This record gives sequence, C-alpha cells and structure tokens, in this order.
Amino acid sequence: MAVVEELLRSEADGAISFGNYKLAKKAKVEDYQHGGDLLKVKTCSEITKLEKNGMFLYESVPGTSVLGFAETETGVAFTVEGDEDAQITVGLADGKAYEVFVDGESVGAIKTKFGGKLSLGVELEAADDVFVKIVQI
Repeated sequence: MAVVEELLRSEADGAISFGNYKLAKKAKVEDYQHGGDLLKVKTCSEITKLEKNGMFLYESVPGTSVLGFAETETGVAFTVEGDEDAQITVGLADGKAYEVFVDGESVGAIKTKFGGKLSLGVELEAADDVFVKIVQI
C-alpha cells in the first residue's frame, strides 16, 4: 500500500494525493498551494480530512490515503486505500444528483442536499485499493 508520506502532494497530471492512515497521531499540512487554491489536510489512523479554500472537500473515517484525487466540473475521481472499510464523505454541488462508481461498478445515484455532501461506504479491508468515481447526472 502507498501511503502519502508527505501528507499532501501535487501530481504531474494536476491531481493531488493526500492522507496517511498509518499515523497513530494526527498530522496536518496547511496553506498548501495547488492550482491557485489553498489546501489543508489532517490525517491519522482515525480520520483523513481535506479542505480547499476553507471549504470541506473530503473526509474518511477511519483514515485513508487518497491517490490521484481529481476534480472536474461534473464530479471527482480518486483511488482510496486503507486498512479498514471506510465511510467517505465528499463535498460537491448542492441539490445535484450524482452516480457513484466503485471499482467500475455503479452503486447507484445519490442526490446531495444543502451543503452538497455525498457519503458512501467503501470496502477496503479485503482490497489493496479502490477506485471511486462520482459523476453528476
């Protein structure tokens, strides 16, 4: 498994990778500049949380490592790793419907409410990593 040792990094393709679920104590990186935005990550074995320009973007309980997190106008895509199954919440647009794909299979459509948060469960215990794609429909 590939934890993100530096906690938050920019990738050559414009995506970001963040989180280290192997840490016993919380660690954070603040004011990380990426693509004109300021990012902040807090991570440990219990939780991983990402904010962009002071706004919620990602959270997992327990903590995870996220590789290749890429936002588009219609959603997000990323690969997630962890030692245990995780509850993931992603910040998207308010009141929009999204189709959620986990490892290439649709797990259904979810509509966000006020605040734009979308939550899903990901089975990580038996997998090395899981690819998640969330697309507005």
